[in-house]
Amino acid sequence: MAHVLLIDDDDALLDALALAFEDAGHEVSTAPHGMAGLTAIRSNPPDVVVSDVNMPGLDGFTLCRRLREAGETVPVLLLTSRDNEVDEALGLELGADDYVAKPFSTRVLLARVSALIRRDQRRAESPRPETADLELGQLAIFPERLEVKYDGHMVTVTVTEFHLIETLSRRPGVVFSRDRLLDLIRGDDSVVAQRIIDTYVRRLRRKFESVSPDFDCIETVIGAGYRWKSKS
Repeated sequence: MAHVLLIDDDDALLDALALAFEDAGHEVSTAPHGMAGLTAIRSNPPDVVVSDVNMPGLDGFTLCRRLREAGETVPVLLLTSRDNEVDEALGLELGADDYVAKPFSTRVLLARVSALIRRDQRRAESPRPETADLELGQLAIFPERLEVKYDGHMVTVTVTEFHLIETLSRRPGVVFSRDRLLDLIRGDDSVVAQRIIDTYVRRLRRKFESVSPDFDCIETVIGAGYRWKSKS
């Protein structure tokens, strides 16, 4: 059972979500706005935060930014009422682990939250493997812990980012369209703008470049998509 904090200024939606998460076996806390949510996170840290974006005072984007600036690593999933690529990209750039656009399927939301919870549980509970499942040049992938290393250094990734890098690296040289990547890495029926893949790729490149400034393995194929550059 995980502790889920739900933050939303819509009382009816908050009650409905709380009931759905409780029915799924989770411990649930709620907060009616961002400031209350921030206080709740600091006083009783949850395992995952589900926050609306559009709230008065402290919105979901600002909440996420403040958490990351303070070094808080709790997984954050943002809910946005605007199915807008800019909103999605901004949320990810500010450090959100995932997002779901309204209106959404409760089943999809529960599944995406469960994925975030499983990621953190695997990292905390699983014994660290001595060998990687996949090694490709300087890249090493550990699926059991959803971990990635590059040039011997750990690269902190979200669940979706892990699936993206794994998909590309397992078939080096193969070009994947944005639509195909979305189908493979998200694995549900949530509505997502295909260009959000560009944001995921941009974030991954920055993370790898922080380890190795000359990183260039994720290659853009103009008009087609992305591929892991073959080093043959």
